[in-house]
Amino acid sequence: MTETTIKEDWDVLTSFFPEGWEKKAHETRALVRRRKIDSPETLLRVLLIHLADGNSLRTTAAYAREANLCQINDAALLHRLRASGQWLRWMAVRLRGSIDTKATVRNFTKKHRVRLIDASMVSEPGSTGSDWRLHYSLNLESLHCDAFEVTDYHAGESFTRFSVWPQDLLLGDRAYCNRNGILHVVNQGADVLVRFHSTALPLFNYRAQRIGVLPKLRTLKGAAVGDWNVYLFKDSGEKVKGRLCAIRKSQEAIEKAKKAILQAASKKQRKVKPETLEYAEYVVLITTVNRHRLKKMDVMELYRARWQVELSFKRLKGIIDLGHLPKKDPESCKAWLYGKLFVALLVEHIYQEAESFSPWGYPLRAVNA
Repeated sequence: MTETTIKEDWDVLTSFFPEGWEKKAHETRALVRRRKIDSPETLLRVLLIHLADGNSLRTTAAYAREANLCQINDAALLHRLRASGQWLRWMAVRLRGSIDTKATVRNFTKKHRVRLIDASMVSEPGSTGSDWRLHYSLNLESLHCDAFEVTDYHAGESFTRFSVWPQDLLLGDRAYCNRNGILHVVNQGADVLVRFHSTALPLFNYRAQRIGVLPKLRTLKGAAVGDWNVYLFKDSGEKVKGRLCAIRKSQEAIEKAKKAILQAASKKQRKVKPETLEYAEYVVLITTVNRHRLKKMDVMELYRARWQVELSFKRLKGIIDLGHLPKKDPESCKAWLYGKLFVALLVEHIYQEAESFSPWGYPLRAVNA
């Protein structure tokens, strides 16, 4: 690849970057000294070798020297990564843009700290072949990582790994739908919104009688949203009131979900229970937010907002699975996570703009705005 081609490709890539990204590198002190790295462009190009390609810091430094980007070693590059955390987060937030949600949901997120809780496996290539699990909490609006923990891959996903404050709302997938985790949040005066896991969370009525969920789901017609009172019980016997909200999927989504379940079971040589396939016909949520604060349609809307971010997270997880996590350095770990999120969102933007690419190599909307 010629130097001219590399320059042209970089120009196309930077057309997707948020306005003022170079200036922000100085404002966030990602770039202070110009001794080894002389510009925001050089710094980001080197960081992307590490973040987008999944190379180790040592390999990244070697590539940077070979490409005449800069003369730097792995220790100095780690320092640069650590210092770039807020810059990378700023660019990720700008790329993500505002989430298109209803006014009632926007008002809710202004009054509450809505936190997206998730975890990703990190498999490091090489002779060690170490597998780690990165647990993290992201503010849904700002994408600020307010908590994270690195464990070995055996450690499970749970809300109990995170400190919680009143007015928090923790959003999680099925892995977080368990009694201990939910009670951990509720006991701190906060709320949850999670995908329902039928085998992990038994639900009860007001009289402490076990209730069946599928009979309720079968009453849903068309695009109607169901909203039923359910209860959990603390060890003391105290009731915790929650809501079961659900909607039936489209026929296309149902077929896709069932196909995925059957394929996964086939690989593991397991049988699929009929009720598992029936649950796949619905999106079922559990929340402890009462109806005065969030109506049933807004519960679904808020989870949809999480899903919009999750679309980018799917790309993020694919990128995170390849890489070297700086496990012993909290600030570097955060910067690494922000950088991965920036790359994921950048890929998302390029994908969305793909139809406007043409033989001359530039996205029309980006260069003619």
